[in-house]
Amino acid sequence: METREMRTVFINTLIETGKKDDRIVLIDADLGKAGATASFAQTFPERHINVGVAEANMIGVAAGLASVGKIPVAQTFGCFASRRVFDQFFISVAYAHLPVKLVGTDPGISAAFNGGTHMPFEDLGTMRLIPDLTIVEPSDPVSLAGLLPEVLAQQKPAYIRLYRKPLPVLYSEGEPFQIGKCKVLRQGGPNSVLLIALGGIMVQEALEAAKILEAQGISVTVIDVLTLKPIDAEGLLSAMKNARAVISCENHQIHGALGSAVAELMAEYRIYKPFGRIGIRDEFGQVGTEQWLKEHFKLDSRSIVEAATGLLQK
Repeated sequence: METREMRTVFINTLIETGKKDDRIVLIDADLGKAGATASFAQTFPERHINVGVAEANMIGVAAGLASVGKIPVAQTFGCFASRRVFDQFFISVAYAHLPVKLVGTDPGISAAFNGGTHMPFEDLGTMRLIPDLTIVEPSDPVSLAGLLPEVLAQQKPAYIRLYRKPLPVLYSEGEPFQIGKCKVLRQGGPNSVLLIALGGIMVQEALEAAKILEAQGISVTVIDVLTLKPIDAEGLLSAMKNARAVISCENHQIHGALGSAVAELMAEYRIYKPFGRIGIRDEFGQVGTEQWLKEHFKLDSRSIVEAATGLLQK
């Protein structure tokens, strides 16, 4: 299966969009190599700002630029984009209704050898509390290239959770994407197990788990959430009503983000189905390879299969 580096797709898409809209400005916190921002800086030297290791200041600069008509894209590691600058982003950007696009890279276990200090297991739950904030997590290069221009076009703040490394291509070129709409990647039969996944790592694991379960005679539907906020309530509820069991899959704490959003929908709309959550269970990050971390935190396909078979026995 073809793979493409997500950070390269992000920057290339930002450059192409920037050629059409000179209001777009890229700000980074001394992560030019990690974020591949150098190519944007070379293309638009007057529209790139490196604020240094000063993330809170980066948000202030972004807010100032947005207040005079620019569309600032502020990029740093997800741990800094959420935990470190939450108050600045909440007050200077969201409260002021400014169209700053905050990009948090290295989501969850993808921080790997940077360890627990750099693993944002809580960024989505934290950012989801901010009123009227768009939150997206593309699952592959095509969805990233499709969603980024949509996010940039919105006259409101947004948080983009970005995996930097290569990911397999899941969608065909030209596939349309819309903020607030999920995609069905695998359609099961009636009364199938419903796997609701967010982000490239978990979508891949959900698809692999679906193959294993199908081999055992268990029908599976896999949904790629793509937008956590506003979540596609209509699409998810329709799939839930036809499901035998529901499992959320996220590279994040099970509290506050996708697992909570799905549970809230099921409770509010009285969807009485067996429900499980795959995600981090109230733990800090560890140092290790991505594969080891998936297995350690039970985010892998095997753990999803075990969760599904366990729910079906209830």
